[in-house]
Amino acid sequence: MAESRLRDLDQYSCSICLDLMKNPVTIPCGHSYCMFCISSYWDMDKRNNCPQCRQNFGSRPVLNKNTMLADIMEKMKDTKPQAASLAQPEAEAGDVECDFCTGRKVRAVKSCLECRASYCEIHLQPHYDFPALMRHKLVNATFMPTCQKHDKLLEVFCQTDQKCICVLCLMDDHKGHDTVSCAKEREKKQLKLEADKSKYEEKCKEKEKELYKLQKATASHVQSALQAVEDTEKAFTESVTFIKKRHSEVIERIIAQEKADLDRLGDLREQLELEIAMLRAEGDVLDKLLQTEDNIHFLQNFENMPNPSGVQDSPSQSLELDGSFGNVSKAVSDFKERLEEICKQEADSILESVSDLSIKSSPDQIKIGDKVCVKSSVKMPKFNWGPHVTHKSIGEVKAVHGESLIVSFPGHEDWKGDLSEMELVTGDITPGASTQKRSIKVGDRVRVKLSVDTPKHKWGRISHQSVGVVKAFDGEAMTVDFPEHAGWKGVVSEMEIVSADDASGVLTGNNSFHIGDNVRVKSTVVTPKHQWGGATHKSVGVVTDIKEDTVVVDFPECKGWKGIISEMELLSSKDTEGCFRVGDRVRVKDSVSTPKNGWGRASHKSVGVVTAINGKSIAVDFPEHQSWNGIVSEMELAPSADSEYCKFKPGDRVRVKASVRTPKYNWGSVSHKSVGAIKAYKVVVDFPEQSDWAGDPSEMELCS
Repeated sequence: MAESRLRDLDQYSCSICLDLMKNPVTIPCGHSYCMFCISSYWDMDKRNNCPQCRQNFGSRPVLNKNTMLADIMEKMKDTKPQAASLAQPEAEAGDVECDFCTGRKVRAVKSCLECRASYCEIHLQPHYDFPALMRHKLVNATFMPTCQKHDKLLEVFCQTDQKCICVLCLMDDHKGHDTVSCAKEREKKQLKLEADKSKYEEKCKEKEKELYKLQKATASHVQSALQAVEDTEKAFTESVTFIKKRHSEVIERIIAQEKADLDRLGDLREQLELEIAMLRAEGDVLDKLLQTEDNIHFLQNFENMPNPSGVQDSPSQSLELDGSFGNVSKAVSDFKERLEEICKQEADSILESVSDLSIKSSPDQIKIGDKVCVKSSVKMPKFNWGPHVTHKSIGEVKAVHGESLIVSFPGHEDWKGDLSEMELVTGDITPGASTQKRSIKVGDRVRVKLSVDTPKHKWGRISHQSVGVVKAFDGEAMTVDFPEHAGWKGVVSEMEIVSADDASGVLTGNNSFHIGDNVRVKSTVVTPKHQWGGATHKSVGVVTDIKEDTVVVDFPECKGWKGIISEMELLSSKDTEGCFRVGDRVRVKDSVSTPKNGWGRASHKSVGVVTAINGKSIAVDFPEHQSWNGIVSEMELAPSADSEYCKFKPGDRVRVKASVRTPKYNWGSVSHKSVGAIKAYKVVVDFPEQSDWAGDPSEMELCS
């Protein structure tokens, strides 16, 4: 290809001096030379032949200057100083080079389909200046599409083989095929592309309409949520105001009754004090008479002494007031319990209606090809069940028309249903397979069914009484965090949900406590009945057992701690978010797709040690990324079996295992006999022979 371009360049060169022609002349055979070169040639060769075609002219032809070629040569000479002055960009890898630049390769800007050459800005100028070159077809610089077999320009399109070919291919491999010019075929295919483009534009407009509807629905949904929040705030505020008002009225009534009773008791007290004084005075008279020794005086005054039976007793009213407000306290306590029960029921009803909104929004996500089933809450579908269709039937959506859809169920093709009555079936669930997974969700409290003698993946450290929280699903397999065994693997069909009112695992007398719950000692408890042990008010532990009024809790500071139910309080997940301490082993929660501060070199599988906590920020040393910064709410405590770090803590005396030939971080001055103390969780050990020695936890063992 390069050689063909060089041959095209020869038309501007003299074949005698091999340079650009100077004062060009054209001899009768049509070949052109420098006037000096051809004259000198004929002076030496008296035969007057053409140096190229050897045609003999007899007499020496008269040489006349070829003005057209002279102008071209003059223009090309003019470009030389320009080329020297213009700083044109050099051709880089992948760029098309100018075929006329020598030495320094300059990037081409245009390619000529007639000349089959590419030109830089300077060498392209003649195509703009000379009429003969102006008719040439210029395109953006490109590698000339030539036939690999014939080294000719690809100008023809073979419709039979659907490929571009050259004119020589027409008489060779593609003889007899349907062919057209590339330009003609381009026009045909361009029409198809334009039609396809129109279809894409139509689809784009449809999607834009859907987007507009979605945005409108979103705005409406947000407005509805705001209104619901406002109404809820107003209703609860008014309810609280009403209760506070009634509270004030009851308090005022109690205080008023107390004052009236005290006033009445004051009057009674004064009356009693007066009667006591009178009785004492009469008693003194009797006592004085009793003290006299004169019998006559005694007998004469005896009849005048006051008679006790004549003293009028006032009715005792104190007994009527004893415990008179006890009934009020009981009535208030009963009212509190009834109010809490009503509030709980109504709040659950409100929350259920809120949850239903997410279910109602799911039909918008159902599309052709999805696996669906009839919701379990639907007793009778709008368009009836039809034969062979039940709640357990799973079918494929064939069409969606507005609020209705067509589903292909096994045994019933083209079943018609209402979108709001359907739900998506996710996972590898086939008709007749267990549907338990749809009823068990991440976060549910579950246990192994009593009918299961031995779980498929064994018991581990759990039992039938163990209650755990579902962490993740993988097909029919599930991961459950039990208090006795974190990350336990089980099968969906072997598990059952533990309901809130299930007596197993529920604290007696307080059905809000369950095995696996996070709890702490109430702040009002000065000293627990069974003492603190190593726990404090700030300690947060997990309930592991419940026996009557006693609860067993695993605190980080004290395992198997015993307490009284009435001394404990339940913590929500929000309360426990920040319950990490320096030294805890943590990992990023599975629910976090990307941490706020990025992954760095960590991943969901990374387990590290907390080195610092500052408010909501947490610093963790991962094996893959030291001093990693994260958010407390994105982290969770890692199961104890995930890492060797759980074996060691700062201060432990350790040595390198005898089975380790060469430590991961080399020996340094240390040997198998060296015993040192851990300084940090990396592990960093202070040996007598070497301080700050770094080792791998799996290579270390504790020393007694």
